Amino acid sequence: MRIIAVDDEEIALENLESAIREAEPSAEVAVFDTSAAALEYASENKCEAAFLDINMGGFSGIALAKALKLRDPEINIIFSTGYSEYALEAMEMHASGYITKPITAEKVRGELDDLRFRIPEASRGRLFIHTFGNFEVFADGKPVSFKYSKSKELLAYLVDRHGAMCTNGEVISVLWENNDDLDGKAVYFKSVRRDLISTLKEWGCGDVIVQQRGSLAIDTKKVQCDYFDWLDGKAEGINAYKGEYMQQYSWGELRHGLLE
Repeated sequence: MRIIAVDDEEIALENLESAIREAEPSAEVAVFDTSAAALEYASENKCEAAFLDINMGGFSGIALAKALKLRDPEINIIFSTGYSEYALEAMEMHASGYITKPITAEKVRGELDDLRFRIPEASRGRLFIHTFGNFEVFADGKPVSFKYSKSKELLAYLVDRHGAMCTNGEVISVLWENNDDLDGKAVYFKSVRRDLISTLKEWGCGDVIVQQRGSLAIDTKKVQCDYFDWLDGKAEGINAYKGEYMQQYSWGELRHGLLE
């Protein structure tokens, strides 16, 4: 999900950004202290929601909302203000929501859970995983590259395990099968694990990985995956399967046999 936040007061804008990031960690948040800059950004980028301060000097939040809706009638406008008397004007705009300052993550979360225009799951998840054929990972429609090839394979194995917690030892034995130097691979694994987490965080998807002491898993609810859709009996998953599964990984042959 891509969200813009606009307020001409520096501290208020910082608080608004912090609240949005806490409420929706996977969102891409763009902040602006002028309506002109926000409008220019929204003209070039699809935005699902906009948190706008109403009482701004010059080009007001109401005027900005009207301009944004002219470009995208289904953008969700949530007004934020310290003045309750603007509520009526906001309702006349058919805004998605209205919150009063001070802005908190709880208030933001409440508005995001009750948007006027529904956000497609694809926009919410941001991370797209293809397992049928070769294993590939995309964020915002762009391929995700990792520093180590094993980082990608680690993610693939977590996807294959469908949310089950996997110990470090289990992962090492799978990713480096038939290798006697397991102590050396344990050191390498730490770098691989760190690379996976940091790369996903760079794409705003760091919460996809669930970590516990000595183990990790994938949060299946925070990704879109053809294999998961197949397991759920969804048509898009069933239709996507053409008899191939994670072809570049030999350990995927067992799952492939089960799919067949």
